[in-house]
Amino acid sequence: MTDLNRLTLAAARDKLRAREISSVELTQACLTAIDAADALGAFVHKTPEIALEQARAADARLAQGDAPAMCGLPIGIKDLFCTKGVPSQAASRILQGFRPEYNSTVGQQLEDAGAVMLGKLNMDEFAMGSSNETSVYGNVINPWRRGNEDTALTPGGSSGGSAAAVSADLCLAATGTDTGGSIRQPAAFTGITGIKPTYGRCSRWGIVAFASSLDQAGPMTKDVRDAAIMLQAMCGHDPKDSTSADLPVPDFESMLTGDIRGKVIGIPREYRMDGMPAEIEKLWADGTAMLRDAGAEVRDISLPHTKYALPAYYVIAPAEASSNLARYDGVRYGHRATLAQGDDITDMYEKTRAEGFGHEVQRRIMVGTYVLSAGFYDAYYNRARRVRTLIKRDFETVFADGIDAILTPATPSAAFGLGEMGQDDPVQMFLNDVFTVTVNLAGLPGISVPAGLDGKGLPLGLQLIGRPWEEGDLLNTAYALEQAAGFVAKPDKWW
Repeated sequence: MTDLNRLTLAAARDKLRAREISSVELTQACLTAIDAADALGAFVHKTPEIALEQARAADARLAQGDAPAMCGLPIGIKDLFCTKGVPSQAASRILQGFRPEYNSTVGQQLEDAGAVMLGKLNMDEFAMGSSNETSVYGNVINPWRRGNEDTALTPGGSSGGSAAAVSADLCLAATGTDTGGSIRQPAAFTGITGIKPTYGRCSRWGIVAFASSLDQAGPMTKDVRDAAIMLQAMCGHDPKDSTSADLPVPDFESMLTGDIRGKVIGIPREYRMDGMPAEIEKLWADGTAMLRDAGAEVRDISLPHTKYALPAYYVIAPAEASSNLARYDGVRYGHRATLAQGDDITDMYEKTRAEGFGHEVQRRIMVGTYVLSAGFYDAYYNRARRVRTLIKRDFETVFADGIDAILTPATPSAAFGLGEMGQDDPVQMFLNDVFTVTVNLAGLPGISVPAGLDGKGLPLGLQLIGRPWEEGDLLNTAYALEQAAGFVAKPDKWW
């Protein structure tokens, strides 16, 4: 059977259980697709031997008849997740040669559920970026093209490799992480589904830290049902992570009824940005109408502190990054600079970090160190923390008023060309996160669902924001939106 790599998780699961296909056949189809897609730059560490060994084990498990939902399904793992015996560099030179002796908790849970690891996926260095242009491995290319143009487009960031791989059918699904939109923005740019769960729903242990109070892992999949299946396998309490929530994990897939009658959807007036493209405005209006037609009540709401979210985020995230990245110094693992005679340990630290970190990471470390320094801690960092509390309170207020979910655009535009943005003005790139960072600051679940194409044939996504810990309800609302939008477009294969 050809094109097995084009299957969804749900469809492949059903075929595996019906013994119509084997995990080895499914895995081999993905490995063949990966080898033919080097032009995309999505997979950076291929692990075919591990994949086929895991696929054979999954087939044996399936034969016994007690396999969990993810058993035998081939997926990609973002390079931010530590994987035992496999390079885990966070797309940075400073972690060159690092092969962990352990798996991340999320990776281990997926392995225990029988998922097959095809390899490691490209990303922005240390997850810092919105276009996947800061990776030591080089850029990821979006499988989508503008009309008949050959311009290489960004897949979004930081989970650009994950997004491109799922969109191009190199794997059935992939892990991503989201600190300020790094699952939802690439999902929107590549026409796939991506969910960031509530902060604490997925363990952060064994995932290279960017900003510890914002980072959260989640699945990037071909549709909402797949997101529900994979998210359930990724969630659960982890005593190794002090921020992991000790809450039961619902059966998210069973909650996908598509019935949202009586639900109340909020439309935040502060998300109507000056200069928003007409296509994004129309997509948002169309999505609102779809949810209303599905039986939901639509209500205008106010999130008054939204305008302060980006500045607060770009103080808090770099501050935490400067602290987290202090551990990379060339002493115990990774890259170490070559020293000249007479250099001392301070020279070793300085040269190693100068060589090991890319420009965007260096910029954020410097910003973070600055806002944490003695004279500026209160002026910047503490003020940003207070703003964050106000943003969180805005959401709590609207949810207390009966709002079940909030609908917004996922991104301010469709995918842009590599090199077209932020080369001289990094703030221009930061503005890509304008619709997504509030969700991280408030610790809420958010999902991006593909809902249409722009005038040049590029995918556009809508974002739904849910109540804390109610991913099941959020996924069901997303499922209703997905059914109404009927998005089935795929990129034309050029790679």
